[in-house]
Amino acid sequence: MPHAQKQLTIVKRVLILGGTGDAAEIFARVATIPGIEAIASLAGRTRQPSVPAGNVRIGGFGGVVGLVSYLQEMRIDFVIDATHPFANQMSWNAAAATAEVGIPRLLFNRPPWEKQKGDRWIEVENITDAAAALENQAKRVFLTVGRQEISAFAYLDNIWFLMRVIDPPSPDTLVPPGLILCDRGPFALDNEREILIQHQIDSIVSKNSGGDATYAKIIAARELGVKVVMVNRPPVPPSEQVTNIEDAITWLLNNL
Repeated sequence: MPHAQKQLTIVKRVLILGGTGDAAEIFARVATIPGIEAIASLAGRTRQPSVPAGNVRIGGFGGVVGLVSYLQEMRIDFVIDATHPFANQMSWNAAAATAEVGIPRLLFNRPPWEKQKGDRWIEVENITDAAAALENQAKRVFLTVGRQEISAFAYLDNIWFLMRVIDPPSPDTLVPPGLILCDRGPFALDNEREILIQHQIDSIVSKNSGGDATYAKIIAARELGVKVVMVNRPPVPPSEQVTNIEDAITWLLNNL
């Protein structure tokens, strides 16, 4: 009987596609709204993900078909896509699945970093172009694009790389010459400045993720005159979008 009473109090179910600190904060906020059941979904690409407290699922859905099945089976009423700006396949899958099921979807798209006075950016469209931009232009590189992208730089055997990743790459991954540093943000400016100086870094490769957690390396590069090869974001599906957490919560409340 208590279980039945609990079910009656659940008015709407909200699926939050996460993997970022912003998503965790949105999940925590949504979970406090009366009459809402919040479910956070993490891709599970890191071995020890930062899991928010509450109702969390980890793992992929199996493409659009799998996500459609999940939305129907769990009777999801709203989807908030707060995935990483470079997890664009998930965003496209979410757009297709919610359109098929016919439920509202919001894209939380935090603003990208913008070039400031003193920045020495080379903007490129993808990881392949980032690797090409280093050829004959760099000697010691701070590579901060994630372990799944490291192999794209393996052919640059005349460059030394400091490769910062959350988890080490698998043993069969091709990696460029250098050192692997396992660490998880957020990173402090003093830390980033020390890394650039200690390892005599002349170039950074970074995705334009936006947010504060990893921006310190961009500030340190600006201060020290280090070049940054900045990978621009991939396109996102047409969406109703917000760029801050308050607006995400407002969107949900207005749609209840």
